[in-house]
Amino acid sequence: MRSRFTAFALGDEAHLLATWHPDTRPVQCPPDPDVRWLHLRIDEVVDGSPFHTTGTVAFTAVFRDSDGRGEMHERSRFERIDGAWFYLDGVHAG
Repeated sequence: MRSRFTAFALGDEAHLLATWHPDTRPVQCPPDPDVRWLHLRIDEVVDGSPFHTTGTVAFTAVFRDSDGRGEMHERSRFERIDGAWFYLDGVHAG
């Protein structure tokens, strides 16, 4: 989760695509040059330990855009494939 937030903050589309689950990965996900990602807060983690193959992370990502400061709240699902975690999907809340 943290590496994906950093990739959004740096505009690293290659990392975002490489860590996206193959079943849900888009063809592209270009960064939005008008959004500046400021920081990430992990609100809850369910499963996702070395003994799990799936996990869920609820987080708040703080950003700034042309409208000012904002927050994005999401509950993201991840799946481990061959030892690596991949973003499967997420549901925005609020």
